[in-house]
Amino acid sequence: MTLRIAALVESVQAALGDKVVTLKEALGEVTLTVNAGDLLEVMTALRDRAELRFEQLTDVCGVDYSTYRDSGNNCPRFAVVYHLLSYANNWRLRVRTHATDDELPVVASVINIWPSANWFEREAFDLFGI
Repeated sequence: MTLRIAALVESVQAALGDKVVTLKEALGEVTLTVNAGDLLEVMTALRDRAELRFEQLTDVCGVDYSTYRDSGNNCPRFAVVYHLLSYANNWRLRVRTHATDDELPVVASVINIWPSANWFEREAFDLFGI
């Protein structure tokens, strides 16, 4: 793990504390997993906290983990994954949250935090029903 990635992991963990479900580095990228109920609070903190400053949401996508269940993973079926960019710190962060209900997958909208999420969220709904 490079020093810059280690600094990102440390800063995210310190800022979010018990809101972090998992925080992992793999292949030079950091992935933060949070509970759906904490999503808006976490995303607002990632944008607004001076030590993080994720100014830009670059992508949002829906993910269907149904085939992962076949391999023994017991996670909810649907997730939403956000890719964030901090110009100030030159950091990228992937944030994942799972919908709690497989039959009616609902995750709060982040449009009020990053208006650019609008089209991406509509696409996740059209393709996955999230």
